[in-house]
Amino acid sequence: MASLLPWIAVLVTVVAGWALIKRYSTHMVLFFAGLVMLICVALMSDASFLPKGVKPSGFWFFDIFSTLKNIATKQVSGIGFIIMTAGGFAAYMDRIGAARALVNIAVKPLSIFRAPYAVLVMGYVIGQLLVAVIPSAAGLAMLLLVALFPILRGVGVSAASAAAVIGTSAGMTFAPTAGTANLAAKVAGLDPIIYLVEYQLPIAIPTLIAAGAAHYLVQRYYDNKGDDVYTEAAEVKQTEAPEVPKWYALFPVLPIILLIVFSRLVISSVKLDTVAALFLVWALVVVVEIVRNRGDLKKIFKDAMAMFQAMGKMFAGIVALIICAEFFASGLKASGLIDLLINSAQGVGAGMGAMTVILTAIVSLVTFLTGSGVGAYSSFAALAPDVAAGLGGSVEALVTPMQFASGMLRAMSPVAGVIIAVAGAAGVSPMAIVRRTWIPMTVGMIATLITNQLFFG
Repeated sequence: MASLLPWIAVLVTVVAGWALIKRYSTHMVLFFAGLVMLICVALMSDASFLPKGVKPSGFWFFDIFSTLKNIATKQVSGIGFIIMTAGGFAAYMDRIGAARALVNIAVKPLSIFRAPYAVLVMGYVIGQLLVAVIPSAAGLAMLLLVALFPILRGVGVSAASAAAVIGTSAGMTFAPTAGTANLAAKVAGLDPIIYLVEYQLPIAIPTLIAAGAAHYLVQRYYDNKGDDVYTEAAEVKQTEAPEVPKWYALFPVLPIILLIVFSRLVISSVKLDTVAALFLVWALVVVVEIVRNRGDLKKIFKDAMAMFQAMGKMFAGIVALIICAEFFASGLKASGLIDLLINSAQGVGAGMGAMTVILTAIVSLVTFLTGSGVGAYSSFAALAPDVAAGLGGSVEALVTPMQFASGMLRAMSPVAGVIIAVAGAAGVSPMAIVRRTWIPMTVGMIATLITNQLFFG
């Protein structure tokens, strides 16, 4: 009966995929899919699914939840806490106006240029750089709609082209503040900064160039064609954040600067981790706020609490999703499906390159259909070490294209939250935006896979 387990896992995965497409809760779908697979494993085989170091309870059903407890404990104390802290820090930067100050400074030089589609490409590049310090796709898009959208419209770019560029601004999340980037670094067993510099940037730079060039050609073509139907755009107003000095723009990037300086890239004798850097800068900014405002401590402390409030939201959203996704992955591994895939790949002569394409394609498809890149990536990233070990390849070469796919395919999905939000603000239908994003993002994904194979294949 154990031989049936991989095929049961396939069936469960297909049903889970159908449920995700039907917009059922991603967390609960992944949890129950993992639960069903582990129950089947317990009843149909003698294989142990307990993680290393976890002692059996004496009853297989309790062991399943011991597995879940182990996953949750590991995530909350490790990568999950990094993601929570990064999300909280980003929320605080937005609350005090520092994020908006950074975006305004970054896009202001574009107003002096008059070549419409060159400005558009530069806007795309700036958006991709800003995602390093504003990791929320929707949050970054809203800021760019206020700061960048009027500039693009002013130089003659259509609303649909401007919306397409803004909607793809978080296509590649290559920074230690991004949840998927941190997860990839954790899976690969690397420091987030080292992963960024040595593995992400060599792929991200060519991908950025390729996608930017595609944006230039595609948006100019559709604007000349002029076939998009525009509606009345919703007014995008400045956020409630207060006006702050321009030098506040330094605060969102300061954690990354500190992490680079105090790493083996610059000063190797002093080590600063991501969470410590984020809390350090947060405390520093609170002190600056007290000194600058000289008074209303209640408001300053209330603003500072935005970090912890956002951390709770990040747990309920992204961290809980990662826990459920790893529980799902535990079921896949225990069923023997991953071993079957590896053996099948070896049998037909397929190596790491082919498996990278296959897993990236799966993440891409799920992301496109559901509009959620985090859920798709989290579900399969945990499988990377086993697959890489089985095929004799590197984990980094496997997880990086998968991670980039989770962002770029989100920008091609008409049901993605960021696309819907940008479409409403720009007065363009989501499908009109997707028609303008799928070619640049597809070109970007092809560049990612080729570059990844050349550098790390």
